[in-house]
Amino acid sequence: MAKKEFSYRGKSLEELKKLSEKELIQIMPARQRRKLKRGLSDNEKKFVEKLKKRDNVKTHLRDMILLPFMVGKTIRIHSGREYQAVIILPEMIGHYLGEFALTRRKVTHNAPGIGATKSSANLSVK
Repeated sequence: MAKKEFSYRGKSLEELKKLSEKELIQIMPARQRRKLKRGLSDNEKKFVEKLKKRDNVKTHLRDMILLPFMVGKTIRIHSGREYQAVIILPEMIGHYLGEFALTRRKVTHNAPGIGATKSSANLSVK
């Protein structure tokens, strides 16, 4: 079975990289379009320049939108406690960085403590 060719709103990755900023904004979803029309903040501009120069950049900018030039780069996104390395794939274009570095962990419950309920008295105490 042949691998499906990537496309974002009908455009291939090469076509997306060739688009101007205004053309790219037009094909983004509404929320991302609004943020990009207002312009990048100073911190976001610094991050973009750093990312163009090298790979494996650390950042706290969880609200940064993934753009086509970022594909293939490794970005280390802060999750509140540590930096999680994320390799940017074409399918991630238009999403936010924070979506790929979760801030909460899945809860793993243990056995109930002594005196928790009447039913816990029947459990064996280690």
